[in-house]
This record gives sequence, C-alpha cells and structure tokens, in this order.
Amino acid sequence: MKIDIPATASSPTWSTLETCIREQVQTCLQRVLDDEVDALLGRGRHERRVADPVVGYRNGHGQPRPVASMNGTVSIRRPRVRGLDARFASRILPLLPRRTPEIATLLPERYWHGLSSGDVTRALRGLLGDGAPLSASRVQRLTDDWQRDSAPWRTQDVSALEPVCVWADGIYVKAGLESTKAALLVLIAALADGTKVVLAVESGHRESSERWAEILRDLTARGLPAPACVIGEGALGLWNAVGQVWPHAAAQRCWNHQLRNVVDAVPLKYQPDVQGAVPRIAAAESVAEAEHERQRFHRDDRLRFPKACERLDRDWARMLTYHQFPKEHWRHLRTTTVVESPFAAVRLRTSAAKRFKKVDRATAIIWRLLRVAEKRFRKLNAPEPCRDVSRGVRYADGLEIPAVSPTQKAAA
Repeated sequence: MKIDIPATASSPTWSTLETCIREQVQTCLQRVLDDEVDALLGRGRHERRVADPVVGYRNGHGQPRPVASMNGTVSIRRPRVRGLDARFASRILPLLPRRTPEIATLLPERYWHGLSSGDVTRALRGLLGDGAPLSASRVQRLTDDWQRDSAPWRTQDVSALEPVCVWADGIYVKAGLESTKAALLVLIAALADGTKVVLAVESGHRESSERWAEILRDLTARGLPAPACVIGEGALGLWNAVGQVWPHAAAQRCWNHQLRNVVDAVPLKYQPDVQGAVPRIAAAESVAEAEHERQRFHRDDRLRFPKACERLDRDWARMLTYHQFPKEHWRHLRTTTVVESPFAAVRLRTSAAKRFKKVDRATAIIWRLLRVAEKRFRKLNAPEPCRDVSRGVRYADGLEIPAVSPTQKAAA
C-alpha cells in the first residue's frame, strides 16, 4: 500500500513515525469499511443506482469512535446505510466492541504479570494513546467475567482424563474481612500423554481433611479416575483425605518442603552443610542408597542437630515413593514445584492487590491466572511410560518390574 507522507516533511522522523503509522492504519481501516458498503450495495459512492436488486442507500457516517488495536488507538467513523431490510453490520468492526481481540487478551496478561488495575490502564494508555477506550473499572470487570467462566469449569465432566499423578498444594492470600489469610487449594494432574492440566482451584479452611476430601470426592463424582500417585507437602489434612477417597494412590511428600524443615532446625552457620547433604539423599539412585545416605547423615549430625535428624526421619516411607515410578519422572515427582512454579506469578498478582475484598474474587483471579499458566506447562520428561503407569505397570528403583506370566506362577 502506498503511504502518503505529509507535505510538511520530506520523510518521517522518529518524532513523527508513530503518528504517521497510526494515521495510515486509520485511513486504511476507514477505506475498508467504505469498501464493504460498496460491495453490499453493488456500486461506488458516486455511482447511480441502475435497477439493481439491492435496495439501500448511503446516509453519511456516524460519530468518530475510538478503536484500540496493537498499533495504537485510531478514530473510525462507521458508514451508515438506510433502506435495507436488516441493519448494516461490518464484518471487520462489529457494532459494540471498541478494542480488537488482541487488546482484549493483553488486558488479563498485564494483570497477570502483577500490575494493579490502575497500573494496567496507565501502561496501556502509554502504548495505545490517550484515546484508548480503557478504564480501571473495565479491568475490574474482568474478575466478574472470570467468576462466571469458572462456574461451568468446576462442574464439567472429567471422565475423559487419565491422571497418572496429581500435585496438591495450597496458597494463602489476604482476602475477605478476616485478619488471617484464606487458603486456596490447588490440584494439577499429569495425564497419560504427559501433559499437565489444572484440576481444581477451591477455597478451603487451613487445608483441613474435610475440605480436601470434599474436593477429591467432587472430582471422583465427575468421573475422574484415581491417580497412581499424589505429591504434596506434609499437611496431614491432605494425606487423610487421599487415604479416604483414593486409598490405592501412592503418596509422595515434597523434598523441597522437607529440606526447608531440616535446615530450619540447624544453626545458621551450619546450614550450607545440611543444604548439601539432604539433596544427596533425594538424588539417590535406589532406596538402599537413600537409606545409606540417611544413616550417614545421622552418624555425622545426630549429636549436633538431633531435631534436624528427627525431622528428616518424619514420614520417611512417603519420602521415597518416587522410586516406585519410572526414573525419567523422578525430578517431577520428588517435589511440588509443578504447583509452586506458577504460584510465583500468582504472588505478583496477589501482592499488587494487597488484600482482596472477597475470597470468591481471589479464587476466580487465581483460577484464571493458573489457566493462563496451564498453556505454558511443559510435558513430563519421557511421557511414553505414563500410560504404562496408568495401566498398573510396577517399578522398583525406577526400573520396570517384569510381569509374571500365569505359567510362571503355576511353576512357582
């Protein structure tokens, strides 16, 4: 397309380049709107109507209307057409929207990256111009939309999912009128094809057994099969609920939480030594090697740090569950990083909000943010064995246990 440079300047400069581009976009868009009318009526603006089947005539243009796009905010005048059976509706500029779909996507993304509603408005106006049809109230209305969108998601059928393992954790945010923080309980699953999906984002009370069990029962009632493994921190409420609802699922405690618990029981100057010893236990290639490393830790530090040794031994069997699964998956199964990693971005949002007025609003926002993050979740390493795990194939120290045939059983 030919660009008409204003006569006042021989060529655009950096100071006029943005204005020049924006004017050309506006001119082009206005021309396309007028061409739509030409195609509808079958004649140009100054051509006479000659016994054509299309009834209708132009009636000027409407008032200037700002439209926000990724190229900035432009002012468009919609052509008016009279004498038609139905109202003229442009295909490229619908009647009501005042922003392109890209801008509609940009709003929640900026909100996701920790900007407050006022900051979002100021930031986008700097990019799109002062005429951009944006406001802080528009950003706030996003959360109302998210609350409505999350309702059918919470009741949808999930029987088509094949969860291999589920990570469970909670995030605490300042919400409501209470002085204490509200707990939001999150479940993320890895499926038989290795992909990860968000299963649940629900408010709870201090991660109680009753609330966790209620969430698990709801998922089961909606058709979700029980996973082979559940990964979580040391909260007893979660493990009690898993034992009630998914009794055959293996339980793996998070090594990151365990490391923090052990290190907190050691004087500050000795913490670097412990921070190197505990990960060696988690990185052991077999249960026997992990037990050997634990005994060595006890020999070296039982007298100096008895409390640290006690914390390391706490729920020891659940610390080694990952050895019962393919070795390629160990780095995913040892910790709840799958949940905590997207929570880092969530905390940007919750920090900007200071305190949410309602727990339901906080839940809807974090649900939306996790759903955005879900698109960036990476698959499990070596997803091929996932389907074998879901079918009940057993592993020991990361290696598959050969199935025993009926003939071998009879011979034994």
